[in-house]
Amino acid sequence: MAKLWQKDYELDAFVEQFTVGRDFELDQHLLKADCVASLAHATMLETIGILTREELAALKEGLVAIIRAHDEGAFPIARSDEDGHTAIENALTAKVGAAGKKIHTGRSRNDQVIVATRLYARGFLLALLEHGVTLVDNLLAFAARHHKVPMPGRTHMQIAMPSSVGLWAGAYAEQLLDDLLLVENAYRINNQSPLGSAASYGVPLPLNRELVADLLGFAKVQNNVLYANNSRGKMESIILDAVDQVALTLSKLAQDLILFSMPEFKYFTLPDNLCSGSSIMPQKKNPCGLELVRAKSATVSACAFQIKSIIKALPSGYNRDFQETKEPFLRGANTGLACVQIMDLCIRKVQVNPEKLRAGFIPEIYATDAALELVAQGVPFRDAYREVGLNLDRLEARDPEATIMAKTYTGTTGNLGLDKAQAAADVLRAFVHAEEEKIDAKINALVGFPVKLFQPVY
Repeated sequence: MAKLWQKDYELDAFVEQFTVGRDFELDQHLLKADCVASLAHATMLETIGILTREELAALKEGLVAIIRAHDEGAFPIARSDEDGHTAIENALTAKVGAAGKKIHTGRSRNDQVIVATRLYARGFLLALLEHGVTLVDNLLAFAARHHKVPMPGRTHMQIAMPSSVGLWAGAYAEQLLDDLLLVENAYRINNQSPLGSAASYGVPLPLNRELVADLLGFAKVQNNVLYANNSRGKMESIILDAVDQVALTLSKLAQDLILFSMPEFKYFTLPDNLCSGSSIMPQKKNPCGLELVRAKSATVSACAFQIKSIIKALPSGYNRDFQETKEPFLRGANTGLACVQIMDLCIRKVQVNPEKLRAGFIPEIYATDAALELVAQGVPFRDAYREVGLNLDRLEARDPEATIMAKTYTGTTGNLGLDKAQAAADVLRAFVHAEEEKIDAKINALVGFPVKLFQPVY
């Protein structure tokens, strides 16, 4: 079939291979979103007289057939198609004739790929928020179960002060909640319709951009048509920057679990079914999933940086450079989501070893407490600090649990405030469910049946 831009010459074969790249493969991830957006665009074209009612019905039937074929793995995109947009239009033209040639009226592949990516990203961000909140829930439950279990607090990796498993897990829950606020903000920025911007400058037709945005469940129209195109790559980088913060938190959590499950610590025990073995050492039980979370967090960072590097010096309007943002976006997004899911599995199954944790409570861990007890007796802190520091051999062991529960002001081991974090998680979950319900209703009404526009790679 002909390329959409085909005229009276053939592209050099090597140039075609170079410029198409992997787009024809990557667009399989965006195909259903492309079809749904095309149906919304066609619906709008019928309202302004470009399509007849019969043509719209035929196009809807054709687009639905493509969606179903894609779900069955029966809608290939060839390199000669260049991309999914061409494959869809050629298939429609073959099936319904002239109506297939009309569907691109008022539209460019520029805003076509942007809207497909927005729809895909919207589903991804809701999935990330959903799984992220679930991980927060499980961290908070873990913290609540073990809130009285003493855990040596460390700075510079050395014994520092009394802490607790509850404080440790609660810290990660709150950190993730802050990360997820960034993800929510990225979701809100992404949730605007670029359709109608065409090649960057609009078209001399009375397009109803608001109708299309409503049909697709977008919160609003992205107003300026030039910015709609300029935001390609920028939007993906905003999203991956938010995902990157989640990945950074997970990397730190993974490192803690790897470290504290070592035989030398044994604070935690990882379940056998989450660890792999060695091909030569029979005794090995390796935390490979956690190690790869740690490594893949760098993949997310690299993908975000790659996108920014591609777009940072581009002039306004469409440039083919944008094509190169698709692969790192898809890879970074799916990698980040998989890391959240792996970490959730670990947190739900990791075991705590209280006796090993208590063994770390050597007398020196109480040094700061001893100094502050002298302060309470009227001794200036610096004098108390020096007195204890010069007499560490006189420090005595204490009851670890009583020590951690004695701290009762906000956010300390005796007053974790887990209910506040849980309330924040509940609000975020309610937001996700409300958005999912609203979007599902819109897509169902448009297509006639539910269509999931994001399918995770892993």
